[in-house]
Amino acid sequence: MTTRDIDHDAVVIGAGLSGLYAVYRLRADGLDVRGFESAEGVGGTWYHNRYPGARCDVESIDYSYSFDDDLQQEWTWSERFATQSEILAYLEHVADRFDLRKHFDFLIRVTSTVYDEDAAAWTITTDTGVTTTARFLIMATGVLSATNRPDIPGRDRFEGESYHTGEWPHHEVSFAGKRVGVIGTGSSGIQSIPVIAETAEQLVVFQRSPNYSIPAGNRPLTEEYIAEVKANYAERRRLSRESGGGTPNFPYPKGALEVDEAERKRIYDEWWQRGGYLFAKAFPDQTTSLEANDTAREYVEAKIREIVKDPAVADDLIPTDHPIGTKRIVTDSGYFETFNRDNVKLVNLRKTPIEEITDTGVRTSDHLYELDMIVYATGFDAMTGSLSRIDIRGRGGRKLVDEWSAGPRTYIGLAVHGFPNMFIVTGAGSPSVLANMVLGAEQHVDWISDCISYLGEHDAKSIEADAEAVDEWVAECNAKASATLFPQANSWYMGANIEGKPRVFMPYIGGFANYGRIIDEVADSGYKGFTVS
Repeated sequence: MTTRDIDHDAVVIGAGLSGLYAVYRLRADGLDVRGFESAEGVGGTWYHNRYPGARCDVESIDYSYSFDDDLQQEWTWSERFATQSEILAYLEHVADRFDLRKHFDFLIRVTSTVYDEDAAAWTITTDTGVTTTARFLIMATGVLSATNRPDIPGRDRFEGESYHTGEWPHHEVSFAGKRVGVIGTGSSGIQSIPVIAETAEQLVVFQRSPNYSIPAGNRPLTEEYIAEVKANYAERRRLSRESGGGTPNFPYPKGALEVDEAERKRIYDEWWQRGGYLFAKAFPDQTTSLEANDTAREYVEAKIREIVKDPAVADDLIPTDHPIGTKRIVTDSGYFETFNRDNVKLVNLRKTPIEEITDTGVRTSDHLYELDMIVYATGFDAMTGSLSRIDIRGRGGRKLVDEWSAGPRTYIGLAVHGFPNMFIVTGAGSPSVLANMVLGAEQHVDWISDCISYLGEHDAKSIEADAEAVDEWVAECNAKASATLFPQANSWYMGANIEGKPRVFMPYIGGFANYGRIIDEVADSGYKGFTVS
């Protein structure tokens, strides 16, 4: 391959939040961009996750693009926490408004990407036989897109209906009059269980690991509130970028143990009313001090016991294996109340584990539950799964899966040593899922765009992360995580939900604003830690 043979300036893999903005920004810079998406339409995570009750746990007005003020002003969210269908409609609106679809090939899965050192370009191959080349490769593959189906004996024998929340069908699924089993009580399970229970004849919830969940406090957005937000969007975005999580929410200025019991309860009451995962950020020391964390844990446990009428069921629903907030707190709508219904049964798999799936249901160590439908709410191979399913080969033919066999290794979450001109958006080594993913995507894509422009201005063919810089960044990420309680939880942040996956805390936990300053300093210094050729 020669320089003249290269088909495109950049190829973007994925048409979700990150991929759409990547195509928009790179095209605006005058680059020839082509995108590939395995689904039939845009939306990424929000295209696939159509399960009942699916919502975002970041407020709608924050979980939206900031790059175009006209877009911010013209789009009006209906609820505080938008449903999957509303978020997908928003992303489809963005794709149409900026004419982005024409740059994507849909229903095409990228199977391999191979770097050519002489040409300083990537060859991209797909499952349809289409092959193309590009100078730059943008991996906008998402961190919650590779579904995880546990290898339960007999899983494929079941003769009833079977669904995974992350691959929900586009047609309506009826639960009316059916015996339904839900396996898993992570976010998708906790969101879907109350909806399924409304019409199912019987709902059996198979829970291995109980999770903390806080009521969403969802509500319709009033015209007055929307007008106020739109009038002050610029300041709201500024505060979001200066925050730890990419939203305009900041913890109480004192630690949980620095205030008296009455003040502590007042703050917890306030953050309980705010709803959802933000409860973990009520006090700044909640996820760094176990003693402070205990005050939050005790508060939420008392709330669960108030809601759930059967004390034995409440006992099973309360986590005992991790500090609160070290797994992402779920945002729910009536989850714990659901277990007061006569048609709902909780099965604690730590007491009676699943032995097999039969033709007619789920057999645990003490009972066969006859079912008409099984819903697998078993999550994803998060952070790295979507990349590991592509055969990615860098300089000298090295494979990404081999380079990451002990856990993901990036420099500032954006680049990998040995893989020049390849950028990863909102993946491991960046704030990623610990922050607002939309602003995170903008932050990364803007940095990548500026980097590509820098290379053009300096007549450079390639940029590659240095091995030493990767080592230092991995050590920095590990040190930041080790200073918190997060590694104490067997979470998908750690890869603990995937058998055989290395136990490494994958996101950068030092905060969204701090991370933004770090990557800006790298760029301003002439891309310190990179080799520009």
